[in-house]
Amino acid sequence: MVTHLANEASGLRSRILANLSGFERRTHRDADLTPAAVAVMIVLDALHPDPCFVITRRTSKLRQHPGQWALPGGRLDEGEDPNSAALRETHEELGVRLGPNAILGLLDDYPTRSGYIITPVVVWGGSGLKMKPNPDEVAAVYSVPLADLERPEVPRLRTIEESDRPVISVPIPMLEANIHAPTAAILYQLREVALHGRATRVDHFEQPVFAWR
Repeated sequence: MVTHLANEASGLRSRILANLSGFERRTHRDADLTPAAVAVMIVLDALHPDPCFVITRRTSKLRQHPGQWALPGGRLDEGEDPNSAALRETHEELGVRLGPNAILGLLDDYPTRSGYIITPVVVWGGSGLKMKPNPDEVAAVYSVPLADLERPEVPRLRTIEESDRPVISVPIPMLEANIHAPTAAILYQLREVALHGRATRVDHFEQPVFAWR
């Protein structure tokens, strides 16, 4: 049984690596936007039979986007690239220290309404991770089965008066939550590109108005 699970994990890692290696990602450059990175971390959680992605709930005391669902990440420090920033933020927020060999590839940049260009970095966390969330930044951390992204209601799109772009969200039943962009856009592209090898773009999807600041 252990060998079977290990083989499945190895196959998933290789598939994601191959799909991201063959993906021509879209980059954005805008001097008015601050470069940032998030870690889309894939883990093997003993509580779930399927591989999972890691998502956090931000603390209510943060200045920007308090209490919102998010992937570990933040702005790039001087001299950093997205890969090193994503790994640093994963350590600072979750107490997980991973090396460069954990990086599987990058998804499309996502410009946000709040002034950032987010580069999603797909990271292989593997099994046996002991996460210790930083209470100054993270209220809670969850491992969500990747299978939840395969539900027929993913993604959920709606229109708003404030924009001509569709607002994207991803419902996650186990969290009893509707995850909004930018996180929702990134998770949807994780499914499409990393898991299935489909060159699906998501930077045109809108965020809800409450996330514009």
